[in-house]
Amino acid sequence: MKPTQSINYRYITVFFIVFFLLAVIGFWSSYFTKIFVQESYRMHTHGIALILWLALLIIQPYLIQAKKVRLHKTLGKFSYLLVPVLVLTTLDLLKYSLSKLEQLGNTGYFFVALVVNALIAYLIFYGLAIYHKRKANIHARYMICTAFPMFTPITDRIIGHHFRSLIAYVPTIDSMPVVPVIGFLMADLIVLGLCIWDIRSNKRWNIFPAALVILLFYHFSVLNFYKYPFWQSFCEWFHAI
Repeated sequence: MKPTQSINYRYITVFFIVFFLLAVIGFWSSYFTKIFVQESYRMHTHGIALILWLALLIIQPYLIQAKKVRLHKTLGKFSYLLVPVLVLTTLDLLKYSLSKLEQLGNTGYFFVALVVNALIAYLIFYGLAIYHKRKANIHARYMICTAFPMFTPITDRIIGHHFRSLIAYVPTIDSMPVVPVIGFLMADLIVLGLCIWDIRSNKRWNIFPAALVILLFYHFSVLNFYKYPFWQSFCEWFHAI
């Protein structure tokens, strides 16, 4: 097999900077402009954990580009603490949001799948990245993939604030527009493009194509699990604890 082509870490840094800026734009109205009037501390714990993670995604490829490998490895160990905090604060915020509902219904089941299964996909990508931490190009590819389960919190808000006309074209669940399908489509198209690049450049079929399969299953789960009794039972249990 042809050796894996080295990734240009400058492009990765730029990708994550753009992702971070889009996150700021998406959450500008609901969080950053109301930072002192949030209804719960959970918005801050989750927000801080997410900002730190996005900052780490920007800094780490820059350090490799700058040949500061030792500092890159040291900061990488910080993720062993940050990732569990990010997951737990996300689940805590989800639980708080669900506590406002007396009954979940289809939209509640949908929302749980949107959040919980995104975390599962994220943890799979992060886990694979850490497993391959000594194989720089494979590690970098999986770290890129950690961004894709996070697309919809950003794209939903940007669409809601700036491109509301698109909402008329999305499917609905109990009259609720399923705006995340736009973010799903964007993520899938980007990963598909990465698949084509990696296959053509390296004849490598086992990273971005696998990531696309994981993402597609995640997207399928969000759009369909709410109809399944096993998922409804899980959501009701999560809502009750």
